[in-house]
Amino acid sequence: MLLKKKKSKISMQETTILNPPNNNANGLSFWLKNNFQYIPPVFITLLLLIGQLSFGMLDSFGNVAISIVASILTEILLAWILLGKWKNLSSAYITGISVGILIRSTFVWPYIATSVLSIMSKYVLKYKGRHLWNPSNFGVSWMLFMAPLDVAGLSIQWGSNFLALAVIWVLGLAIVYRAKRLHVTVAYVISFVILAYLRSVITGDTFLAEVSPITGPMYQLFIFFMITDPGTSVSTRKGRIIVVILVALVEFVLRLNSFIYAPFYALFLVGPVAKYVDLKRNAKKAGTTKPHSKPTFSLQS
Repeated sequence: MLLKKKKSKISMQETTILNPPNNNANGLSFWLKNNFQYIPPVFITLLLLIGQLSFGMLDSFGNVAISIVASILTEILLAWILLGKWKNLSSAYITGISVGILIRSTFVWPYIATSVLSIMSKYVLKYKGRHLWNPSNFGVSWMLFMAPLDVAGLSIQWGSNFLALAVIWVLGLAIVYRAKRLHVTVAYVISFVILAYLRSVITGDTFLAEVSPITGPMYQLFIFFMITDPGTSVSTRKGRIIVVILVALVEFVLRLNSFIYAPFYALFLVGPVAKYVDLKRNAKKAGTTKPHSKPTFSLQS
């Protein structure tokens, strides 16, 4: 037995010598695993810079800054008042910059109001301790629907700048793959393309005209941030695929009825219902569901 153990140790030492561990690769993997929450904020900032440098998609950097500050301050205040603790602000930053990119207004108040509404939705509209809406989807959808005379949505597309589009898609796909949400993005894109063709058949418009919106910055945010949001996604892979297909179908119907901001409204309608059903089902499986339980809208996280 002793001889076998000695041989085993020698064999392991030889293996280590012949195949030394890649400390750089291991170090990078460890850093990404423990700091991945900071990668999406960097990516969305890059998306903003590419869009601005390529097409000048922003009316003002000031409005984006106001949105980010409003979002972060709201997060800090609500977390401290309601939870008594500090929260990581990367999510608030993403929400703020999303609002600054996605809405357009000649006034300042919509940027502040949308950011505040978005963050508040995480603390108010909850079921079993989990928020139901993606924050920026809630705020942007609400503002576009309730204040159409004062607020519009981003409508710029990447046009013929395929390099900018390629950079965004490669980085975006890499990030959602790392976040284990690649199947969500792929399922939605496939559904969108198929339904775009069906819309072209129904309306008589060209297929290119129907499918081209997916190349714009608005859809990049929608595809890589909103529908893949881990906090508001359902718990199973199959369920997430079904949900985004339903989102694409609702968007399809809304587009046929001339709703300009169809993807936002579709996710606004489908996402929280799916999340509620998922949470309720999981609670039943765990044996913790109370009879006749209903969604609660509380100020507790």
